[in-house]
Amino acid sequence: MTLANDYSGKLAIVTGAGDGIGEMLARKLADSGMQVGVQDIRAEAAESVATSIGGGAFPLVFDVSDRDACLSAAETVRARGPINLLWLNAGVGVGSPILTGKQNAIAWGFDVNVRGVIWTAQAFVPLMQDAEGPRHVGITASSASLRSPEGDFPLYATTKHGTFAVGEALRGELAGQGIGTTILCPGLLNTKIWDGAKARPDRFGGARHMDPSISKMWDEAKSPDVMWPEVARTVGQGGGYLICSTDGGETKAAFEARAQEISSSIVEV
Repeated sequence: MTLANDYSGKLAIVTGAGDGIGEMLARKLADSGMQVGVQDIRAEAAESVATSIGGGAFPLVFDVSDRDACLSAAETVRARGPINLLWLNAGVGVGSPILTGKQNAIAWGFDVNVRGVIWTAQAFVPLMQDAEGPRHVGITASSASLRSPEGDFPLYATTKHGTFAVGEALRGELAGQGIGTTILCPGLLNTKIWDGAKARPDRFGGARHMDPSISKMWDEAKSPDVMWPEVARTVGQGGGYLICSTDGGETKAAFEARAQEISSSIVEV
């Protein structure tokens, strides 16, 4: 399945596209006839994906948690013409508690997963103003943003709650500019997010590899490609919420329980 012909020949930017969900989005958008900017903090990853895509795809190497770097990259892209699709996908799967979490880990998680979405939007949305045809912004949150933080990743869930909230705020602001928005909340998928620390900048403690023994549940999960038909459908209809559950209904039940608990706690004062 590809996007509507209205997007063919247009420019798309996908952040965090060196692997995982971002790489899938970049490849599928290119298959739909779009020229794709493949962003990643790792030059070799961005260049490898862009080269393998071909067809005018190009690498963009910058750190989304660095606002000045985002603005500088946007100026570089400006010469290529207006953007019709921007997907704010870059994120890190930082595993940390809240009460005893290390300062660098907490700063890293929030600066990439929350502030990074804001900085990238501030830098690249202005490049959509003169675009002809449909204009769309996608935000990759997580199904973890729909349920109470639990398990081994309370900091990750907390930051993705922030990603979701930023997406909702952007949705309102972008609607006023005639730009559609999709908030994507994937469930567990076979991505390398478990090893995200490999790209952590020095100011957040430097790069390090996670213990590969923790990757089993990701390695056995479905490929991100399973989401594409629903992504294409949602973008094609102008956006909205897209929750791609991969856990047999557990996410839906957990979200409904959380929503009911919140609803039942509302009192008029």
